[in-house]
Amino acid sequence: MVERPLIMTGFMGSGKSTVGKIVAERLGYRFIDLDAEIVAAAGCSVNDIFANKGEPEFRALESSTLEQILSAEERCVVATGGGAVICQQNRTLMRRRGVIINLMVTLEQMLVRLSGCSDRPLLAGDDAAKRAETLMNEREQFYADADIRIDTDGKSVEDVAAEILCRLKGLLSEYPVCKSC
Repeated sequence: MVERPLIMTGFMGSGKSTVGKIVAERLGYRFIDLDAEIVAAAGCSVNDIFANKGEPEFRALESSTLEQILSAEERCVVATGGGAVICQQNRTLMRRRGVIINLMVTLEQMLVRLSGCSDRPLLAGDDAAKRAETLMNEREQFYADADIRIDTDGKSVEDVAAEILCRLKGLLSEYPVCKSC
């Protein structure tokens, strides 16, 4: 087995947490949701951090929490927040410590998946679609710097997880799951 964390990156709504849980379960790895860890450490929601302390404070918490996780864990799947890749320090750390798996989603599919969702501070208010499109475009160069990229549009979470496991096959010496590859 690869004794390095598998790090899920991608825009909000790409499926990082949902798919990450499945991949972790199939590999017998621990699943860690970076945003959930930040919330536990801060004692308040991501929305509250953004509203009361601002995005820079959230990003600082994100970086320190990611560093703690990647320094302490090996056999885990980490679902990062969609913006974790914007910080050079985070990208360097992820590249050095883990296998980066990027889940791609189109703007249209992301908006469908997150319709009615109120816990996405960067999508709050008017012009959410335009802001999301701008953020996706700004982050694309960072998302593209992944070991594995998977398009999630039109696929079930099970299919995306199976594709990840198949793509990891070359990195794993023992492969317990994907028999279809």
